[in-house]
Amino acid sequence: MLASAATPPTSNTPAPSRSWSRIDGIDILRALAILYVLLNHINMRLLGAHVHYLQHLPPALATALVWQGQRGVQIFFVVSGFLITSTSLRRWGTLSRVSIRDFYLIRFARIAPLFLTLLAVLSLLHALGVNHYVVSPKTGGLRSALIAALTLRVGLLEAHRGYLPANWDILWSLSVEELFYLFFPLAARFLSRARLFFPLLAVLIILGPFARSPLFNHNDVWQEYSYLGGMDAIALGCLTAILLSHLNQAHHTLSRRALRIFLLAGLATLIFCLCLSRQTINLHLEHLGLDMTLVALGTCLLVAVSAQSRWRAPRILTPILALGRRSYEIYLTHMFVLFFLFDRFVALGKPLRLVAPLFLITIPCAGLFGALVAHLYSEPLNRRLRTLFGDSPQRLGSVLDAPTSPSVIR
Repeated sequence: MLASAATPPTSNTPAPSRSWSRIDGIDILRALAILYVLLNHINMRLLGAHVHYLQHLPPALATALVWQGQRGVQIFFVVSGFLITSTSLRRWGTLSRVSIRDFYLIRFARIAPLFLTLLAVLSLLHALGVNHYVVSPKTGGLRSALIAALTLRVGLLEAHRGYLPANWDILWSLSVEELFYLFFPLAARFLSRARLFFPLLAVLIILGPFARSPLFNHNDVWQEYSYLGGMDAIALGCLTAILLSHLNQAHHTLSRRALRIFLLAGLATLIFCLCLSRQTINLHLEHLGLDMTLVALGTCLLVAVSAQSRWRAPRILTPILALGRRSYEIYLTHMFVLFFLFDRFVALGKPLRLVAPLFLITIPCAGLFGALVAHLYSEPLNRRLRTLFGDSPQRLGSVLDAPTSPSVIR
């Protein structure tokens, strides 16, 4: 159970750390991920409206800028796996001591308020027949969409019935992530004791490329949205957290030389996958499902460097850090901002001269809206629910960056 702040830790339970801090390098990775998602979704709306703006860009540059949304989600998955595992280790000392009930309650407090509110808003917009938000009968209508979202089967529904409206479609990644975390505390608690948790992660990592490869998966949608196709990245993030934890327990840290090698290797890998992604096709990496594996591995290297070096970002990067720290809220709400601005763009006649301003305005507006939602709604509810469940900043670290308390690696 979640003990109250006044409950001292027993001799069998390690006292939780109270000096948690954010890791700037990881927040920058999350900002990069959400930026790629935003660019990709703006691009898809433009192409869907037959705005042929890409003909003015070199193909390689266009691919690097606006076709990397899936790789952005892969970065999210790695970071999520790392943060959830490292947080669990700091709370309970070892994975075999993870409190299953507490894990679910804390995860519910963080994810559920905004997620359930989003479903309510989308249902209302569907009922009102608002453009962009009506679920087609072809995909089963509103009832099927709601059931799929609540049972973590959005990607599965779309693989069999076709794409949902964009605001619903983005929930595929949440389905993958939360299904992983549905079983994470059970596997951590019971398989760790039998030394089977590592093999389980290894199996997920091995199966990931097979799930993405058209050689083994003939459904185009399921190649992108399958559970196994995303869980390998989460598993790699978990593995990174566990390995770094073992280093810390042994009072070892990566040497400067090792950190430099990891940094260069991670940057080179991500630059290759994100900026030279057309080469992954030429090398048949995408056909084999290995392109996303490379993205995940590069992200793991940068996560390890960020966690070990505790690099602090200069102030000029504060807006980027804020974008990463509110990535969950931005991800779930950005389509509202995008559709609002895109409809204004269409009403003006879809002029090519306004394409660049559309990108430049949508991204900061989505970031500000996500930050507002976090500040006024999701984070206050997160704190309130965690307090109700018996959590507190004094016991398990703060839920939120605030002047009165340290921040937490979430």
